[in-house]
Amino acid sequence: MREKIDALTKNLALTIVGKAEAIRLVLVALLGGGHALLEDVPGVGKTLLAKSLARSLDGKFQRLQCTPDLLPTDITGTNIWNPKSGEFTYLTGPIFTNILLADEINRATPRTQSALLEVMEEHQVTVDGVSRAVPQPFFVIATQNPIEYQGTFPLPEAQMDRFMLSLSLGYPSEAEELLMLQNLQNGVKVADLQPCITLAEVEELRYLCSQVKVAPSLQQYILELVRVTRQDEEIALGVSPRGTLALQRATQALAFLSGRDYAIPDDVKFLVPHVLCHRLIPRGGRNARTVVERLLRSVSIP
Repeated sequence: MREKIDALTKNLALTIVGKAEAIRLVLVALLGGGHALLEDVPGVGKTLLAKSLARSLDGKFQRLQCTPDLLPTDITGTNIWNPKSGEFTYLTGPIFTNILLADEINRATPRTQSALLEVMEEHQVTVDGVSRAVPQPFFVIATQNPIEYQGTFPLPEAQMDRFMLSLSLGYPSEAEELLMLQNLQNGVKVADLQPCITLAEVEELRYLCSQVKVAPSLQQYILELVRVTRQDEEIALGVSPRGTLALQRATQALAFLSGRDYAIPDDVKFLVPHVLCHRLIPRGGRNARTVVERLLRSVSIP
């Protein structure tokens, strides 16, 4: 399994230049059984990272280019009348896949965004009163531009809470951007990537991550970090219990990726900004990351 993880990481690094931390975080979300939200300005590689991951897994990949005219049935599928059989036939939507890329998710209307609520949490789709399970493993990578607000619909808190973690790629360094130019002609393209891990191996890795030991003192540390967000005067909406569970699962996945069968406080400290920031609402237009980093310093480390 360690060899599989190393091969997957190297495969992603072939197309994603200098973003080792972002790759690690996406793998944490994948192996932790959650979903990832990529928030950044256009052109920094959000879609490239999602497509590279999909190509590296030996599974089915679907992409949704979210626009204001996208309907919920365009995602979930719908029942179509079949005149030959004289009955309705269910036509599956792109949600029935292993890796779903929801590109620019905040350009879809709230009604369409809500089509993802059930499937992201319960891994099933209900249409006309009939529930259908999606293939496993099921992983959603959504991207959004946090700067441009014209023609966008901010994700509601319930939708944001479905993502295990959020991350930002940021601009590359000068050396990394020069390497991108050099790779433009001779570098590996996404279409050239070969699958290096099967779906069954992903499921096995998820199980192994869930077996990573989290000491009671570390669980108490996680709990205190979450509960302090509900009591702080600078926060209007604190982190939900779903966030508490997500932080522990992400911590287990990060520990496993680090080659350990036990979690340590540094795992939690590294993940807290990525797991908690998008789940809370600060007061007075304050920056969520700044508030979370202050709270992180205020809680004693076990």
